[in-house]
Amino acid sequence: MSTDVPPGENTYVIDAEDAAEMARLVKQDRLLTEGMGGVFPENAHLSGVNDILDIGCGPGGWVLDVAFEYPKVQVTGIDISRTMIEYGRAMASVQGLENAHFRIMNALKPLDYPDASFDLVNARLISGFVPKAYWSELLREYKRVLRPGGVIRLTEVEFPITNGAAYGRLSEMCTRAMQKAQLTFSPDGRFIGITPLLEHFLMEVECEDIQHKAHALNFSAWTAIQRSYYDNFMIAFRLLKPFLLKMEVTTDEVFEEVYSSAMIELMLEDFSGIWFYLTVWGHKKQEA
Repeated sequence: MSTDVPPGENTYVIDAEDAAEMARLVKQDRLLTEGMGGVFPENAHLSGVNDILDIGCGPGGWVLDVAFEYPKVQVTGIDISRTMIEYGRAMASVQGLENAHFRIMNALKPLDYPDASFDLVNARLISGFVPKAYWSELLREYKRVLRPGGVIRLTEVEFPITNGAAYGRLSEMCTRAMQKAQLTFSPDGRFIGITPLLEHFLMEVECEDIQHKAHALNFSAWTAIQRSYYDNFMIAFRLLKPFLLKMEVTTDEVFEEVYSSAMIELMLEDFSGIWFYLTVWGHKKQEA
């Protein structure tokens, strides 16, 4: 795997050590897992899986949930953020989850594991820190640490679709900034463009039995989860502001005006929003 990224470089577009971001990710982990119908809605039994690696685990919500639901499975989460990893370790200790493990590791560097160490490699929402030129290399590294027959599982999203004009402008600022930072596959910066390519990446590393499952989460004004998503987006866009200014896709004055309007939109009685996300998985070929 290439070592073009300097050791220790953090490509996450929000400060990964920020306490507000950690708190947001704790809640987002829960919302995402519940919205998908569980940690493994496509394969609840995990037959033959003993060791799982979660890439870019953040504060470890998914790792902790899997470790709780599957006490005989060893689950390891890696993340570049010391704050996130220490939180995950603390929560594993509090919950008595001896099968949940956490390590500080840069997911863009060669993974510090021998070949064939895991039965499943999971990655959720890593497009926020993976440059588009690195995806193929990452998948080859995931394949390397997988045992024959093991599974690579990817879950990614695009920005939500809403009827809010200001919300749409904020989303456009984000996708344009990500495009300038080489974090999207969109030719014009209108969207992230990662979801259509997930199966392609698995095909590149010769995975077999590739499948996908889509989810749609409704966070419109009349739904029970609307307030939780309001809080999530309110914090996320605020934390993204330095990145948007750095990428020169807005000004401080324009951002504040659009941000205020978007937060009002989210609370209107007729606000409607859907967030689509996609899980794709495939198996490493068995040895001949």
